[in-house]
Amino acid sequence: QVQLVESGGGLVQPGGSLRLSCAASGSIFKIYAMVWYRQAPGKQRELVAAISSGGRANYTDSVKGRFTISSDNDMNTVYLQMNSLKPEDAAVYYCNAVIAATPAHAMDYWGKGTLVTVSA
Repeated sequence: QVQLVESGGGLVQPGGSLRLSCAASGSIFKIYAMVWYRQAPGKQRELVAAISSGGRANYTDSVKGRFTISSDNDMNTVYLQMNSLKPEDAAVYYCNAVIAATPAHAMDYWGKGTLVTVSA
């Protein structure tokens, strides 16, 4: 019942910027956290940034100072502002959310991903 849909990916030159969005919909009781992951071909998926329902944000070291994660007040939409993009940032970016669809228990959900290409 829960769906996550990413948008905002595309082609950008090194040093450029993109803003990704992820919208959650469906049978949602509570969203505890929204997380951005990325995966390049042949690489394992890595956590990029996360934000909790309390507003605390965390980033992997490689994007600190360049990326900013934010969300709306109800946590249904999360954003990833990506500045000073490097070729190493090229990957499929996935939205992940920790969601309680019922009051009894929570689980994580994944979007299908949005492709970010960084190339001159």
